[in-house]
Amino acid sequence: MNMSRLFTLLGRQSGYQGVLPVGRVQTPTLRLVVDRDRSIADFVPAPFWAIDVKLLHDHQAFIAQWRAPSDACDDQDRCLNQPLAQQAADAMRHAASARLVKLRTERMREAAPLPFDLGTLQEICSKKLGLGAQETLDIAQSLYETHKVITYPRSDCGYLPNSQHGEAAGIITALGKADPALAGLLPHLDPQRRSRAWNDAKVTAHHGIIPTAAVRGVERLTGKPRAVYTLIRARYLAQFLPNHEYDRTQADFDCAGHALRAVGKQIVEPGWKRAMPEALAPAKGREAPAPQPLPALFQGCECAVADVILKDLWTQPPKPFTEGDLIKAMKNVAKLVEDPLLKQKLKDTTGIGTEATRAGIIQGLLDRGYLTKQGKALCATPAAFSLIDAVPRAIADPGTTAIWEQALDMVQSGEMSLEEFVAKQAAWMSKQVSRCVGMRMTISGPASPAGVAPPWKKKRKTAKRGAATSTKAANAATGTAAKKPRRAAKPTVKG
Repeated sequence: MNMSRLFTLLGRQSGYQGVLPVGRVQTPTLRLVVDRDRSIADFVPAPFWAIDVKLLHDHQAFIAQWRAPSDACDDQDRCLNQPLAQQAADAMRHAASARLVKLRTERMREAAPLPFDLGTLQEICSKKLGLGAQETLDIAQSLYETHKVITYPRSDCGYLPNSQHGEAAGIITALGKADPALAGLLPHLDPQRRSRAWNDAKVTAHHGIIPTAAVRGVERLTGKPRAVYTLIRARYLAQFLPNHEYDRTQADFDCAGHALRAVGKQIVEPGWKRAMPEALAPAKGREAPAPQPLPALFQGCECAVADVILKDLWTQPPKPFTEGDLIKAMKNVAKLVEDPLLKQKLKDTTGIGTEATRAGIIQGLLDRGYLTKQGKALCATPAAFSLIDAVPRAIADPGTTAIWEQALDMVQSGEMSLEEFVAKQAAWMSKQVSRCVGMRMTISGPASPAGVAPPWKKKRKTAKRGAATSTKAANAATGTAAKKPRRAAKPTVKG
């Protein structure tokens, strides 16, 4: 409140008549988006090269990737040496086969994800359904209060009390009767199975969000509420299915003296992913591609070279935040703090805000014009850049607000008195205010200028340098190099 009054008055001295709210939660949250937008605006695409080799064995085709020498790669194993990549591609094009030099198969097991807490539900609904954080909360609240088909949604915990396991058989039966679409899944469910979700020691004030046995309102659900309910139900039913198991095979080849690697995945037991068919679907967009099945290979076998594809690529900028991404970043603030001591201290804490307040924080920044939405993506407005550059860095530091949250927890537990907490905060705030008195600042209008795209918008779909080349295609088409992105204009802040 003190900082909000101070910066609102400083803004009025420069002719800005709006309110400039500054808070220990909303300002660090805004800084997360500002920093991400700046990293996108400052990003300079760099070229790199990759080679896919199509191999054949027992009439089954699969893809192996070229493994460039480490001294020709960056820290993400991307080859930066175009002549080397071209030489490797040419050599492998003239090779008749690739010889398998190492084969390893490992059985992998994945446990079911926990039932949802509110933050994770908001994250997944943003990613899969395109819902905003506040919209997800409103829908979940309606499913709880109006339809009574889920448990309390404002939970920060995905675990369940052991006592709840006794209700599982009745809930599963009720869910099956309410929705015929579950008929194919029910035979695979084992109500006696006890997953890692049931753990009294890890349950906080409220347990994970799960469906209830009161299913008479389910048939009335349509559209977005139905989709959110289906996600919650699937996470719960996944607890009664086995682990997801698959064999991961890694095959290393030698082709004309160059190293290739093919990775295959063969599902052995779908397990809990039966409850979430989308988890078995191929990846889309910039996500890692789904592993391929490999033929029956053996050490020393020769695989025919069917095609060699030299790919001329560009590095990609960071993705802009979605509301779901921002919720996740607020929860896991420790990952964004550089100081190692502070990072360790912040692990396993509440992060920025609480499960019940994060959606409102984001919505407030949108309503005040500091954030705008472009599709699913959030972007900071000029006013946001100006404000973040003007406020003391400690105010906008996610680490600071997380430490305050810890201090409040200490007050709650009796480790620190309320008087001591207030005295420390008053002294700290007085110091920050004294630093800002007399500051001159210029704040831009809160809305993005009409027709001006956010900085990340100019970075999307970067053109490839050239078409991919293969032995079965014509010579590569020559592309034009991407221009260096224009740096976003920085706001004026005078001290």
